[in-house]
Amino acid sequence: MTRQQAADAIDAVWRIESARLIAGLARVVGDIGVAEDLAQDALVAALEQWPESGVPDNPGAWLMATAKHRAIDHLRRGTMQDRKHEHLSRELDERQVSPEAALAAAIDDQVGDDLLSLIFTACHPVLATEARVALTLRLLGGLTTDEIARAFLVPKATIQQRIVRAKRTLAAAHVPFEVPRGAELTARLESVLEVLYLIFNEGYSATAGDDWVRPALCEDAQRLGRILAELAPDVAEVHGLVALLEIQASRLRARVSPAGEPILLLDQDRGRWDHLLIGRGLAALERAETLGGAYGPYTLQAAIAACHARARTAEETDWTRIVALYDALAQLIPSPVVELNRAVALGMAFGPAAGLEVVDALTTNPGLARYHLLPSVRGDLLLKLGRFEEARAELARAAGLTQNVRERELLLKKLEGL
Repeated sequence: MTRQQAADAIDAVWRIESARLIAGLARVVGDIGVAEDLAQDALVAALEQWPESGVPDNPGAWLMATAKHRAIDHLRRGTMQDRKHEHLSRELDERQVSPEAALAAAIDDQVGDDLLSLIFTACHPVLATEARVALTLRLLGGLTTDEIARAFLVPKATIQQRIVRAKRTLAAAHVPFEVPRGAELTARLESVLEVLYLIFNEGYSATAGDDWVRPALCEDAQRLGRILAELAPDVAEVHGLVALLEIQASRLRARVSPAGEPILLLDQDRGRWDHLLIGRGLAALERAETLGGAYGPYTLQAAIAACHARARTAEETDWTRIVALYDALAQLIPSPVVELNRAVALGMAFGPAAGLEVVDALTTNPGLARYHLLPSVRGDLLLKLGRFEEARAELARAAGLTQNVRERELLLKKLEGL
């Protein structure tokens, strides 16, 4: 096996196994920074040995076994917290088992709980939002700092600093590696769902750069959402978020032309939508509904996405129901962005004048002062009303505000059409 073949195999295995590996180690050592270092040591060992010995039949188990040995060495050097060391020693005396056997059992036990603990730790509210996103992609997505930096169009050093500071902050705050309970669980779960939602949205509609979509980020968010749904099967909003991500992701192929140009929802070839993802999304939505209780914000957004998914053509879209769902969403989480989306639905259901009335009320909102979609939506509504000069000014303003090259080209093309 060539060194490149081994490196490719290691990269693939790492993306699949790293989260489980780090989670198991973190529960034992009580520090995700130390746990990641131990996992990385196992990765280095693979890079050294696999080119000569070949990829093992079960590469994930090989990495886990190697990481266990590194953790045992770590224990024996006495660099663990004294409390953890005493606890393990006491456990060894009581059970009369070898350190290797005890640690192996400790790491393998309750893998599902470990992953859930890792998600809650990486998304802890003590961290800034940007740090939560970076740490989650690093620990649970298996992405390198280079990949995260490219995805969010920031320097690699910035991502490295965010991750290092995040680990230090968690250690300094003595954040326990565990699944929270009661009211804290609800509060922390909101943070977890928010992080996955932000990762997906950056992939679905990139805020800047040359590409309108970054499917790899969407796939990472979907995968993490599915893991969370398996680990928290009785939480309706988790399934609501999964439903939203799956249905939205079903449009990715139809969302961009072969030349990379954006294709808006109503202009998309619905035959190119991924109906497997739509089916999964609708099933997740049904699961959220079956669990009962009031709809949360992600379940409401999933229900809106389902209206589009169920329409065979753009003309068959149930815009009246979408308006009602946006009304409910606006009451649940009042937001100028939700109001802007509601205005689009009103314009489709009841005519552009109805939508423009809501948009005009938003023009003085400071939160949307630099938000390019406000003049973009207003320009479209003015265009439908035949107010071409005003529409031209709004679309030009939108083109000047957006940082995404593809979206700017789309707006400029629309301006040329006028």
